[in-house]
Amino acid sequence: MFSLWARFAPSLLLLTAQWATAIPTAELDERELNTRQEDNHWVATWTSMPQLVEPNNMPPSQFTSGGVFRDATIRQTLHLSIGAERLRIQISNTFGGSDLPITAASIALAAGNKAGVPGIDAATLKPLTFRNGSASIVIPRGQVAYTDPIDFSVGPQTNIAVSLYSQQGQSGSSITGHPGSRTTSHMQSGNRVSAASVSGANTKHWYFLSAVEAWKPKDHSAFIILGDSITDGRGSTDDGNNRWPDLLIARMQKEGITHIGVNNQAAGGNTVLSGGLGPTLLTRYKRDALEVAGVKYVMIFIGVNDIGGGGTDSGSQNGIATRLQSAFQQIARECRAAGIKTIGGTITQFTGSGQSYSNPTREQTRIKVNDWILSSGTFDATVDFAKIIGDPANRAQLARQYDGGDHLHPNVAGFQAMADGFPLSFFRAFNGTL
Repeated sequence: MFSLWARFAPSLLLLTAQWATAIPTAELDERELNTRQEDNHWVATWTSMPQLVEPNNMPPSQFTSGGVFRDATIRQTLHLSIGAERLRIQISNTFGGSDLPITAASIALAAGNKAGVPGIDAATLKPLTFRNGSASIVIPRGQVAYTDPIDFSVGPQTNIAVSLYSQQGQSGSSITGHPGSRTTSHMQSGNRVSAASVSGANTKHWYFLSAVEAWKPKDHSAFIILGDSITDGRGSTDDGNNRWPDLLIARMQKEGITHIGVNNQAAGGNTVLSGGLGPTLLTRYKRDALEVAGVKYVMIFIGVNDIGGGGTDSGSQNGIATRLQSAFQQIARECRAAGIKTIGGTITQFTGSGQSYSNPTREQTRIKVNDWILSSGTFDATVDFAKIIGDPANRAQLARQYDGGDHLHPNVAGFQAMADGFPLSFFRAFNGTL
């Protein structure tokens, strides 16, 4: 046997070498690229929960006359969580009362990597296109659209500036946006998507932009936080990117957890069951969590507005507690079926002078639901935010150093405590790479 191998091995090796050298380098490079592409997928690195914009949150009047943003440009800055070399942007007309025409769009790094600024790093400016190279698009009523993927290098925690110009504007007064941006958006008449700076008017709302996705290897994934104004950032600093999810992003990056995008899918006044502002959690969780690109982890931290907005009689509150538990079970069950891990956050305090939610019966409901969150086994993990920022001497109240002033919303110190207290072991437990 050995003699046969010795006799024919040189010829076999020569044929192998000739076969390898016969494949052009370009073809090998293309094969390698295709292999790498197959190993990648889209992962959300920033999201904003879309909702119908209320009349008092519409753009300034000069940008609503004859059509919303008619012959006008809006520039908005977005704080990404994980970095990427390739991006695409989702534009939403989900709640629009008419088609949304986008005539031109661009992307650039925000000047000084700051949020809410009107200027850009002009050297990074690139046009955005749609549908394989078109500069414009009309997004039908009730639909969303993506830009074409674009090679655009960003690091983690980068602020990008996205500019949209509409020559025709959107007719009517029903548009899609996110009022609680806590980030300044700038607008100016005319096509200014390529301008170094946009000036004319500004407002602290986002419009139309609903997601930024990064083209990442399969070991990257998205973490979605479903919440209300506490997660949306009521009590944070305008243009400060210091909501508790922003501070969690910074902590994760520092701790070397760089492959998980953190996405804020919360809205002020939002509820789980009924009423409130924006679509209820029960009507939006599939869109805002299960269908988000690259989702692997989902957090449910919401319910204070259901309890606080409900009647103060025991019958009403008992019903709210039961229905919250049922809703949380439903969402967790569907996440589990989709292979998504869940974490539940306890509902934080709202007792104090002048706070309309403050009531002993409502407080009993909060405690009841929180005890259930921590002990029911519904979630794969839990975090006791109420304990983290609550007053140790009075569990019904926020700790004084974390109270934003209305006894409901934490301040930035409270947000930092929440970020610091979030169990990063949640990610490590379900990812063998950490």
